[in-house]
Amino acid sequence: MNIHEYQAKELLAQHGVAVPSGHACQTVEQAVEVAKGLFDEGHSMIVIKSQIHAGGRGKGTFKSGFQGGVHLSRNLEDASAKIQSMLGEVLVTKQTGPEGRQVKTLLVASAESIVSELYLAVLLDRETSQPLIMASTEGGMDIEEVAEKSPEKIVKLQVDPSMGLMAHQARRIAAELQLPSGLIGQAAKCLMGVYQTFWECDASLVEINPFCIVEKADGSQAMAAVDAKISIDDNALYRHAAIQQMRDLGEEAPLEIEASRFDLNYIKLDGNIACLVNGAGLAMATMDIIKHYGGEPANFLDVGGGASTEQVTAAFRIILSDPNVKGILVNIFGGIMQCDVIAAGIVAAAKETNLSLPLVVRLEGNNVAIGKEILENSGLSLVSGDSMADAAQKIVAAVG
Repeated sequence: MNIHEYQAKELLAQHGVAVPSGHACQTVEQAVEVAKGLFDEGHSMIVIKSQIHAGGRGKGTFKSGFQGGVHLSRNLEDASAKIQSMLGEVLVTKQTGPEGRQVKTLLVASAESIVSELYLAVLLDRETSQPLIMASTEGGMDIEEVAEKSPEKIVKLQVDPSMGLMAHQARRIAAELQLPSGLIGQAAKCLMGVYQTFWECDASLVEINPFCIVEKADGSQAMAAVDAKISIDDNALYRHAAIQQMRDLGEEAPLEIEASRFDLNYIKLDGNIACLVNGAGLAMATMDIIKHYGGEPANFLDVGGGASTEQVTAAFRIILSDPNVKGILVNIFGGIMQCDVIAAGIVAAAKETNLSLPLVVRLEGNNVAIGKEILENSGLSLVSGDSMADAAQKIVAAVG
């Protein structure tokens, strides 16, 4: 689950990470009041940031024509005008697609005087199943670009989850970022807080970009998380009631919300061949083989290892709600799941939804013979695939 920047900063602050002062606002009046308060506190400049689940906000364009989803202001009059131009409007960025996202929340915060930008992240290394800390002197940039052009500028540290991040390890990373000696302790403390946020919130990613050296009003320097992104492991949300409340359904695709109600893993794509598969790995392989034979997958849909008839029916309804879908490929390997159960679910779902699109089904595994017999006697107009390759070729041909 993704959360907004302001929510990420709340979690980081709870774990001792320094973040700029500010508040999330849902109305123009509230945002103007927060801006006034920040100026009254003596801040010479504030930042107004659109809160949507997409990158590239600063370079985005509102459908109204107003440029930029992130703005600086030095006085209340200017801030008020920008707030009114942003809140409630639809922002289009490189990640939102042409439809854009409506900005329902603004983060109004103090604008830090940035001396230097760094990069800091904690993520799960899937190769080792351990937390991985990544840091770089190249903050404010896409870390993939840094890895490609200057991999030597990225510092990495594997963390033993049984031990956690040790203080001496945090200080070593801070030192490798070439920080002034007076800031190494602060940076190490922030790094410890970022790791604790990752660990205690069951995050899959905590990214601070940029992680900055900032200059205070008295001329002293400090470390601050100027921007933040956190993704939470969906499988662990049951342990975090407060974090569950941070979910913004308005930022999620309606079909994905519907799928989550039935414990289905669904992601809409841009193609026209829908996939219904059990297991994430098999789902990825199914999409790959559709592409291999010249088709375009319309979705990722994993029904899991023990799908019920109700779940299969819900999956068909979700698939058919996408007007781009011109055909369906069902690819099931019955390990935990019984092929006869899934076959009965397919028949029930196809009849309930009055399916008229081309349907190709490939079944393998437990009770496969019974499953195929159920499909053959169903009276449905469907095609059986003898293998993944055969099934993929048949659905691509059927869709044309």
